[in-house]
Amino acid sequence: MICYPSIGGSGIVATELAVSLASRGHQVHLISTELPFRLSEYVAGVTFHRAQAPEYPVLHEPQYLIALANKTVQVARTFGLQLIHAHYAIPHAAAAYLARQILADRTPDAVPRVITTLHGTDITLLGSDPSYSETVAFCIDHSDGVTAVSESLRTDTYRELPVRSAIRVIPNFLDCALYRRVFDPVLRDRLSQSNRFEKLVVHVSNFRAVKRVEAVIEIFHRIRARVNARLLLVGNGPDRSAALDLARRLGLEWAVTAPGEQQNVISLLAVSDLFLLPSTQESFGLAALEAMGCEVPVVASRVGGLPEVIDDGMTGFLHEPGDLDGMAHSAIRLLTDEPLRERIVRNARTSVEQRFCAQRIVPQYEALYTELLERPSGDASVSASTEPAGVHAQPAESA
Repeated sequence: MICYPSIGGSGIVATELAVSLASRGHQVHLISTELPFRLSEYVAGVTFHRAQAPEYPVLHEPQYLIALANKTVQVARTFGLQLIHAHYAIPHAAAAYLARQILADRTPDAVPRVITTLHGTDITLLGSDPSYSETVAFCIDHSDGVTAVSESLRTDTYRELPVRSAIRVIPNFLDCALYRRVFDPVLRDRLSQSNRFEKLVVHVSNFRAVKRVEAVIEIFHRIRARVNARLLLVGNGPDRSAALDLARRLGLEWAVTAPGEQQNVISLLAVSDLFLLPSTQESFGLAALEAMGCEVPVVASRVGGLPEVIDDGMTGFLHEPGDLDGMAHSAIRLLTDEPLRERIVRNARTSVEQRFCAQRIVPQYEALYTELLERPSGDASVSASTEPAGVHAQPAESA
């Protein structure tokens, strides 16, 4: 697995997939610049390899791509990897392609298959930039298998890039045994400052512009006009300061808590009453799925892959990104109408269990791995079916 170590969705999914595969008997090697955010404890079957790019004065920046490809080659030779799974197209698909070419040149009989998983902004923001698009499309097309986390992202990829490969949709997933509501009254009292009548609204993200954290503040301002509530902003990123400045200007600083990045978001979600996600783009919406798993009703933008996760009016509420009044109205309904809230969270939890639990999704990756390993060398086409092939990989394979 090649992934980013940060709190973004691609790194989280790659790490969770590695852990799930290891629990099913596979040997997985994670390659990244730092220990991935969600790999906080030792997991049998998962080995971490750090790729470090040295800095030289003649170079404008550390050569991450080259260092990553080199580390992948080293790991592949040492452990006899059968598969390289690159998460996020830039630059991981390129690093995987370069590593495979190096391995083919030196050890042509032991070249691992390459899978690239597209997660979102690697296509919609970065990959479609003319500075990257041709290279990104080339590396995607030279993968043995390509997956996307939603139908929306598959469509965006074909629209934004000259990609010819078939793309299989395998959605993101949760460990449903972990992502569930276990209410902690002590934690809830601390967050609400012992006011048991306050509602707790939460937002979790990497605080980039696409997440619209200032819109979260604007919606919360509207909620506060009707409901005694507090806001919990979990995460960190470039827009955190602007959001907190807006809260101060609106006189809300006393009602907003921003604890920064947190390893354990489950406990925070499990004491929350509402999740806000007014993003301009979400290729899947993993944070919304995590909230749904913890029985927190979600109000979000009707963009990207979110309608594939949230059934509007049944498992949450969706609005156009600019409709802050509509989002606030749905939020107030959920915070004041207990039968409505109970119906939404019950439906949401059922949807998560039926569609997005690890035991339903991870076998789809295993089926793809098996399909690629059984295919004759040189055949890089992959069926675009969204359904699992029904064949499980044998344990103890290296990925």
